[in-house]
Amino acid sequence: MSGGFDLKSRLQELGITPKKALGQNFLVSPTVIEKIISAVKARKFSDLVEIGPGVGALTERLLEEGFRPRLIELDRDLARYWRGRDLEVIEADALRLNWDELGLRKGSLLVSNLPYQISTHIVIDRCLGPKDLTYMILMFQKEVAERIQAKPRTKDYGMLSVMAQTHFKIARICEASQRDFYPPPKVASRVLSFERLPEVDLGPRFLRLLKAGFAFRRKFLLKNLSGTVDKSKLERLIPAKARAEELSPADWVKLYNKIYERD
Repeated sequence: MSGGFDLKSRLQELGITPKKALGQNFLVSPTVIEKIISAVKARKFSDLVEIGPGVGALTERLLEEGFRPRLIELDRDLARYWRGRDLEVIEADALRLNWDELGLRKGSLLVSNLPYQISTHIVIDRCLGPKDLTYMILMFQKEVAERIQAKPRTKDYGMLSVMAQTHFKIARICEASQRDFYPPPKVASRVLSFERLPEVDLGPRFLRLLKAGFAFRRKFLLKNLSGTVDKSKLERLIPAKARAEELSPADWVKLYNKIYERD
């Protein structure tokens, strides 16, 4: 990493310690950071947004490469620090922020070492929009990353898998161990890249269908969806003993289109 990054000095400068309540496990591995930077540089993007810059090991490298990320930071002390560095900082919870008001241009990219407790929600929310957010390079707890990339008929396959895979082309960038962070989390991590698939327009109603379908994994899909869709209609579309995890993402889209007569 160019110039190196002295975490202890930055923490002393800011007079802070990592806050467990905010899920602050600061990424410090030069190797992992360089792989993320390489992934960012490989995309031709317009706007760049980073959630949770923290003390800045990744942010500093983005700046060194000539990028000027817009930062979303919930921690008041860290938000003040980055404003003092003449960067645009949105002091807000990324889950409660109205992303449509950011005015992102087509081809925008989101990069983040996501706090584990918000990672699933961020992916699902960004599936729904804004549509001009084309790329994402995100760090996840490894278990969550495996769920995102899971295949049908496996234990990790579920609503998150279908939602992510119907909206994005997903690839693995690299793995990260506990020692790549300070303080070390209890679990391993993985970085994934996302590229939005063109002409996907499913919306919140598709998400509601998935949530109902995967609500009780041991029950047949007809039973799970009976409170959401007319049963007589479902019986014409779904085998009686089909389960949610047996349908591929493409199958879910076909089912959704038939239920709501979108063909």
